[in-house]
Amino acid sequence: MANLGGLASFVSELRVERTNLVDRLRHVDAALSVLGKLNSGSSGHTVSASARRRMSLAQKARWAKRASKSQSAMMKPKRTMSASARRKIEAAQRARWARVKALKKR
Repeated sequence: MANLGGLASFVSELRVERTNLVDRLRHVDAALSVLGKLNSGSSGHTVSASARRRMSLAQKARWAKRASKSQSAMMKPKRTMSASARRKIEAAQRARWARVKALKKR
């Protein structure tokens, strides 16, 4: 009989979950309905060919400006540490490699 009690609680949990899912589906349906109405309505505003060309040229100019900025950044990398710090790191690295090579020769 204890097994039937566990089964009954499992069935009631499933029913609660089903109710929650139905509520969530209603919310999703409502959201889709609202978004569908927003998307289907056209503004009635058409853009002439010359206006589209001007917009295209303006966008291309913005892209070119952005690309030129990134090119200049690539040519001049920003240093984040001083030259003396870099020399110290390089010397330490050379010392580590010298130790590794010395161990391999043994």
